[in-house]
Amino acid sequence: MVYKTCGDTIAVRLEKGEEIVSSIRAICEKEGVKAGTIQGLGAADHSVVGIFDFTKNAYVSNTFDQDMEITALIGNVSTKDGELYLHIHATLGDDKGLAHGGHLNEAVVSATCELFIRKLDMVIERKADPKTGINLMVF
Repeated sequence: MVYKTCGDTIAVRLEKGEEIVSSIRAICEKEGVKAGTIQGLGAADHSVVGIFDFTKNAYVSNTFDQDMEITALIGNVSTKDGELYLHIHATLGDDKGLAHGGHLNEAVVSATCELFIRKLDMVIERKADPKTGINLMVF
């Protein structure tokens, strides 16, 4: 992993074999990002994405152990109970041109992953919403 900071923006390049979500977490912790936005693209050969099932109040995960293009990675950084909280979604394209997506639980880089993390000067806390079961932003 290599990255460079310029003002409130962190440009990141992840290398083959690095796990994306844990790498984003490590950078945010090291650079003190408590609120922010995330965007990126790249390629992965192992990905786990989830969709929230409101009937079960839980995420249902889909695992892809194949080469996939990360055509879009977008998310945000906040805190929950004072701890760093990442909310990241990704759209992955397979070799047939089909798109798969959802909440990004994990992904391992197969070639590269290019990210931008923008630090926001504000506090965004998350609280569990009893109606939906989702951790919603509270301002």
